[in-house]
Amino acid sequence: MTTSYTKNLNGKTTAEIATQLTSAIRTGRLSVGDKLPPIRQLATQLGVSPNTVANAYTQLGDAGLVISHGRGGTLVAEKPSTLDTGSVIPEGLFDLAHGNVDSYLLPKPSGNLSDIFSTEAGYDADSDVDELLKLAEKCLISKGKISTNLSVFSGALDAMERALRAHTIPGSRVWVEDPFWPPVLLLLKNLRLKPVPLLVDSDGCTLPGDDEQATAVILTPRAHNPTGITMSAERKQEWNKFLQNRSDCLLITDDYWGPLPNEESQYDGSLDGPILTSNLWLNIMSTSKFLGPDLRIAIASGNELLLNAMRHQQILGPRWVSHLLQKIAAKLWQESIDNGQLAEAANSYQLRRTHLCQMLSDKLGTEIETGEGLHLWLPVKSEIATVQNMAARGWAIQAGQPFRLTSQSAVRISLGNIRPDHYNKLVDDLAQSLLIAGRVIT
Repeated sequence: MTTSYTKNLNGKTTAEIATQLTSAIRTGRLSVGDKLPPIRQLATQLGVSPNTVANAYTQLGDAGLVISHGRGGTLVAEKPSTLDTGSVIPEGLFDLAHGNVDSYLLPKPSGNLSDIFSTEAGYDADSDVDELLKLAEKCLISKGKISTNLSVFSGALDAMERALRAHTIPGSRVWVEDPFWPPVLLLLKNLRLKPVPLLVDSDGCTLPGDDEQATAVILTPRAHNPTGITMSAERKQEWNKFLQNRSDCLLITDDYWGPLPNEESQYDGSLDGPILTSNLWLNIMSTSKFLGPDLRIAIASGNELLLNAMRHQQILGPRWVSHLLQKIAAKLWQESIDNGQLAEAANSYQLRRTHLCQMLSDKLGTEIETGEGLHLWLPVKSEIATVQNMAARGWAIQAGQPFRLTSQSAVRISLGNIRPDHYNKLVDDLAQSLLIAGRVIT
């Protein structure tokens, strides 16, 4: 129903009308689902042109505050949701849903940490920890990508948010992979940006149409979450060519798998080549998968002007990422290289994928691509039925719905908790659940 509050509006310009309505929505005088007056009705009430009201409604729509339902009218939109940290796993179920890393594969500090606390940073800290930057630079060089312009942020989402705030305005379109990492979609909604899905196939994220436009694109070239797909060389070159003609489109590559290597992977850098000669690019390498979620530091490399804008935002907020945290991360990272822990972790995750996919392929009589990373993505006809059937057999897996916009139904299985003695039962139970639920053969 149309709320009576709008009878109190008195704006005469687009900006005044939009400002008054925005204030009413944010203070609760207009609630979710309230209908705004028809454009011509409000224009007559205010004594302004219908175009003035229409432009105000468009601004509110671009900001995500209202939704137009055509002849159904313009309604106050739901507020951006908060991140669902995952449902509680019922007692007795083995957790393959939450996507946690294997804590046994995380590096443990050796000796004491007195050297880390030997110097204290003051409020005049104006740079990141050199040891961490050198490790990140060495990792980037090993992947065929060289950039000495590096900055440290508080995780991948922090870096993404700062880049998008620097480059976009509310209402901007952003291309995202579908399926996707759910926090990315939530971030876009809270920034009032419009996610435009691009389906992910066996070669990686597909391209938009030649005539489509967006302000930014977020890609995961390697170990895509949730599918585990690594972008093929051919698809990478297609993206290179596509983005060469879109100098105003910000490319964000999420290299969350970082220095965890896979010798069989086709990955040869975060879309290096022509795509990185663009004026607008940002590569984000996170430490959370190989050092642990509590050490979620992100090292970002990219365009100097963009990074400067991101640093400026950081200075106005947290100022810097804790130097103690950076030093601990650098110490553990270097030790995990020296003692082989990093290679062991990468090898362990990949062996789990290889064994599980091969056994499942043999059981189902159809090939399951091995992929890379921490998750398996299996298309199904019914997510709910598959999840329920697996729960009845003692396993908690993740329905695909939170990861999808337009892509087909699927379930996600995380590998962090799997041990060798789980394979036979897991494969048997999964095959039976997929059979009952009606697996989609692709």
